[in-house]
Parts: sequence; C-alpha cells; structure tokens
Amino acid sequence: MTANQTPPMATPRVAAGALFFNDEGHVLLIRPSYKNHWDIPGGYVEPGESPRAACVREIEEELGLAIAVGPMLVVDWAPAEQEGDKLLFIFDAEPLTTEQEKAICFVDGELTEWRYVTPEDLDRYGPTRLTRRIRTAITARHRNKAAYAEHGIAAQHRKFTATRGVDL
Repeated sequence: MTANQTPPMATPRVAAGALFFNDEGHVLLIRPSYKNHWDIPGGYVEPGESPRAACVREIEEELGLAIAVGPMLVVDWAPAEQEGDKLLFIFDAEPLTTEQEKAICFVDGELTEWRYVTPEDLDRYGPTRLTRRIRTAITARHRNKAAYAEHGIAAQHRKFTATRGVDL
C-alpha cells in the first residue's frame, strides 16, 4: 500500500433514540407514519452532530418537547440489509411529567401516535432487532452500566471464541 492509498473503512449510518419510562416501568413508544412498526423517539445523526445532540433534536422535532437526555444505555452495531452498517445509540431519559405528556404534539407530521408499553409486550410493537435493543437498554439501565451490543444482543450474552471472534 502506498502513502496515498487508504484501506477500506466502514461508513455506518448512525442513529440515536431515548428511552422514557412511566412510573410503572413501561416504555414510551411512538408510531411513525412511514414505518410498519412502532419505535422509540429519535432518529439519524446529521453530519457534524453528536448522537446525544441528535437525540435531543429528534425528540424536539418529533414530540415538541425540549428535554435533556441522560447517560448512554447501549450502543448497538446493527447492520441492515437495505441500509448497510449501522451504529445505534440509546440514551436514558427522565420520566415525562403529566404536563409534558399533555404537551406532546407531532410537530413535523412524522408520528401518528404514542403510548407506554410494558417490556413484556414490546414484541407486539416492533421487529425483533429493535425489541432486543430496547431490552438490552432496559437491562443496562437496571445495572447502571452502559452496554455494547451487536444485533441488539449485549456482548456479555454472546459466546466468544479465540479464532472466530463473536458467534451469534
């Protein structure tokens, strides 16, 4: 390789979302008008923007709420067949007050509905890759320790081998 040649590098899409919980431990999900499933508030990171800043911006754009997000719960390497490599961040968020819940408005028209869902019912609302990621984030929150995941599965739950790396 010459000095002018650069080895191939991944250029993943990066997205960030937040987990909001109510007093019963249910997770806030939103229903995007452009998807066939529910999701958490958040979206893609723009060039030059940090994942945390993107998360805050997306919450304001989607829900009409200006809030700060807390610590990162999980970063998930989750490539998608149609989109290539992806790095997805989930941040913890303070519970919404009754006033904030009443103030939720779908500012940009991307969302049609929101609701709190029990962790046990997540599979009814989203694809497996998303529900695994959310459950990994919930576990990280309970442990008070951020997690690294691949395809939504935390690294400590994977089987490692010396010659093959990570086995799914």
